[in-house]
Amino acid sequence: MTALAAPLPVKLARLVRIEHTVFALPFAYVGALLSIDGWPGLGTMGWITLAMIGARTLAMSLNRLIDAELDAKNPRTAGRELPAGVLTRTQVLALCTLALAVYLIAVFQLAPIVRWLWPIPVAMFVAYPYLKRFTWACHLWLGACLGLAPVGAWVAITGELPWQAWALGGAVCLWVAGFDLFYALFDREHDLEAGLHSWATRFGVRGVFAGARAMHAGVIVLLTAAGAGLDVGAWYWLGVAGVASLLLYEHLIVRPDDLRRLDAAFFTVNGVLSIAFLAFVALDTLL
Repeated sequence: MTALAAPLPVKLARLVRIEHTVFALPFAYVGALLSIDGWPGLGTMGWITLAMIGARTLAMSLNRLIDAELDAKNPRTAGRELPAGVLTRTQVLALCTLALAVYLIAVFQLAPIVRWLWPIPVAMFVAYPYLKRFTWACHLWLGACLGLAPVGAWVAITGELPWQAWALGGAVCLWVAGFDLFYALFDREHDLEAGLHSWATRFGVRGVFAGARAMHAGVIVLLTAAGAGLDVGAWYWLGVAGVASLLLYEHLIVRPDDLRRLDAAFFTVNGVLSIAFLAFVALDTLL
């Protein structure tokens, strides 16, 4: 089935890369489980799931809308739904509206404090696509957007924001920013020609590897700090060890002089990492 002939829901799912939900959603569940060291209830977890789906769909749709003209000029992204004419701007705007509605409905079923905090993620989503036009620190902003997942779930359940929640959010921020540095290598030559900013254009290939290593080391430090401040058991620490092992593997299969397995490092390893850590946290908090 060609992209143009696909049903509209399929086109929209491709637009927002629905499979990438595996990056942030498991960490929202991690924040929820650790916030009370147990099961928050099916209803609460359901509303958190809907809030995450709405927020992520809104973020990706806004990104595609704002970047449509830039995507059209980049050979790697010219085939995306908007520049390729598979979807119209009106259709994507309608998806943004629907996603925002889902997000708000879910938010208003959770702790009262999040009814005041909900604009913060939305403002961050709007700002993110513009940052590559001005600063190589855009990767850290993206990391911060996804780092809100465990923080938001925590406050949505308890109404509180202890430092342990921020440590988890910081770990997710550095994890995402670190692998996004790798991802920027795909567009380094184009971005240099187009005058766009990234860690790769500012610091080069070796700078990407140095930055990603430092950030991913920070992930382990922050997960360790969060665990030390919580009443966690052996399963949590096995999860941290698993995260460390997967990050190490990611850095071993991609080298500055060999980027052939960059896709595997970005998609497969990081998808496994988030799900595996959630599994260990679930064992720790639910058994």
